[in-house]
Amino acid sequence: MHGRQDLDFLERVFQKLLMNFTWWVNRKDMEGKNLFEGGFLGLDNIGIFNRSEPLPTGGVLEQADSTGWMAFYCLCMLNIALELAKYRRTYEDIASKFFEHFIFISDAMTFRTGQKDEKSLWNEEDGFYYDAISWGGPHNQQLPVRSLVGLIPLYATLTLEPELVNKLPSFKRRVEWFTKNRCDIAERNMASIRKRGKGNRILLAMVSKDRLEKILRKMLDPAEFLSDYGVRSLSKYHKDHPFSMNVNGQDFRVSYVPGDSDSNLFGGNSNWRGPIWLCVNFLLVEALQRFYLFYGPEFRVECPTGSGDYMHLGHVSEELQHRLQHLFTRNEDGRRSMNGGNDTYDFDPYWRDYLWFYELFDGDSGRGLGATHQCGWTGLIAKMIHDTG
Repeated sequence: MHGRQDLDFLERVFQKLLMNFTWWVNRKDMEGKNLFEGGFLGLDNIGIFNRSEPLPTGGVLEQADSTGWMAFYCLCMLNIALELAKYRRTYEDIASKFFEHFIFISDAMTFRTGQKDEKSLWNEEDGFYYDAISWGGPHNQQLPVRSLVGLIPLYATLTLEPELVNKLPSFKRRVEWFTKNRCDIAERNMASIRKRGKGNRILLAMVSKDRLEKILRKMLDPAEFLSDYGVRSLSKYHKDHPFSMNVNGQDFRVSYVPGDSDSNLFGGNSNWRGPIWLCVNFLLVEALQRFYLFYGPEFRVECPTGSGDYMHLGHVSEELQHRLQHLFTRNEDGRRSMNGGNDTYDFDPYWRDYLWFYELFDGDSGRGLGATHQCGWTGLIAKMIHDTG
């Protein structure tokens, strides 16, 4: 903001984040498995059960989104530590700690005890991450609901610039030791840290290239996650294929609900079963940009799925940002999708140029829903407009 660094501020923030990170590790990974049971994580009704309460099935809910978030948290802390280590070398050891912790969390998303035949949160047949109920040991059951739960692991990605790594000899030695001596963990399900990408960069990512392709196939499918206005919180697949369970005579069900919630969970004024949320879309856009920094323009995916059009991940991130902007821009009829057909907001000269920052948006129509103004995250659209023009 002021054209200069503020390392003291960054260090103070880092220390506070370190306490918060430690709380998550100690309180939400009680068995030390690197799989997190983080409550609802703000995604209120996204699951089949109320994730803030004990499960009616017994056991604990191992969450793909909480675990993916903690891996992302690790990489954010690693990034800050590396920045501080440029000037205060004691942070190299802390950076090494978060580097290793990230790899163990990434590994736990597939292998809970280190056995290659054990499956936890990744489903190879569906090509997606799911939550799982665990009753201890090898006894667990995946909950095949296609939601943001399976997309959030994409957040956990970071590219390391070779110039930075070469300036930090202690951190570099640790990375090289881990790559050589613990390749059994570092190579089997996450992106390879042995390979170098565009600009000789190192990629730290929870998902391998193969898994990335499989997840994006669903995320960029209009029949699943991809709306005209961004990425839905729940796949449209569940409109015709709801997921349900009967537990002790009580039915639990998740289906695609693109607008207002049909559930009383959390007061019923929040819905993560279909609508579009700017905050999670913004983080998906940034994740795609980081993947692009590593894979470059040669790696292309079909976007939208089934269209026959292929784009590199930089262009995919731009496509998502343009779709999100369509929530606010006027269409050929002079209407803004977020106004939901309200003539006053669309055409009245005293209202038409004043935009509402809604909390969430209908996954099909783009109509604004929930609290307004919710500038805290919906205001991120300003950065997207600035970045894409």
